[in-house]
Amino acid sequence: MSIVFALSAISKSFGKNNQVNIIINANLEIKKGEIVALIGPSGSGKSTLLHIAGLLDTPSSGSVFINNIECSVTTSDREKTYLRRNFLGFVYQFHHLLQEFSVLENVMLPQIIIGKSNEIARKNAIELLSLVKLQDKLLMSISQLSGGERQRVAIARSLINYPSIILADEPTGSLDNDTALEVFSLLHKYAKEKNISVFLATHNHTLAKKADKIVQINSGTLQNYTYY
Repeated sequence: MSIVFALSAISKSFGKNNQVNIIINANLEIKKGEIVALIGPSGSGKSTLLHIAGLLDTPSSGSVFINNIECSVTTSDREKTYLRRNFLGFVYQFHHLLQEFSVLENVMLPQIIIGKSNEIARKNAIELLSLVKLQDKLLMSISQLSGGERQRVAIARSLINYPSIILADEPTGSLDNDTALEVFSLLHKYAKEKNISVFLATHNHTLAKKADKIVQINSGTLQNYTYY
C-alpha cells in the first residue's frame, strides 16, 4: 500500500533558546487505509504532534508529507490551508461543531468552503449522516444532541471531503466507555470502507488495541509500541 502521510525528523521546542524539547526527531509513515493510534501520558506531546500533523502548528524542524507533498517550516499559510481543506479531516475531543448551524449545515460546510454547490454538499452530507444513523436529526441544532451524537456528526463532517487522512485528537475523551466504543467503531468502520487513513491520539488503550499500529510518545520521543 502507498504511503499517504509521513512525519520526517519532526522536532518542536519552546523557550528563548529552545531549551524545552516537546518533540524530538519524530518519524512516522502511515499507509493508505491504515489506522494508527498514538498513546502517551498527559503532557507527553500527543496534541502538539497532532497539531503539527494537521498543519495547525509549525515544527521547529522537520517536514510533514501529505500525498508526497512536503510541508516544512517555510511552507506558506496559503499552501497549508489548501492541504488542510483538500486532504485532511479532523475530529476533536469536544467536536467543535457550530452551534448556530443545524446538523446538516455543519456537515455541508467543508464542501461549501472548497466550492461545491449547495445541492451537491447537501446530497453528500445527507448520505454521510445516514451512514452514522443521524438521518432523522438533520435539521436539529447541535445543542439538542447527546455527546455521542455530536461526535457522530463530527465524524460525518471529517469524511465529507473524502480526505487522505483523518486526524483525531482524543475523539472519545469526553464520552462514557460504551459511547466511546460506539463512536470509535463508527470511525473505524467508515475509514476502512472508504480506505481513508486515521491518525488517532487517545488515552484509551482498549480503543488503541483496535488500530492497525500503535505508536507511543514519551518524553518527546516517538516509538512503535507493542502490547504483551
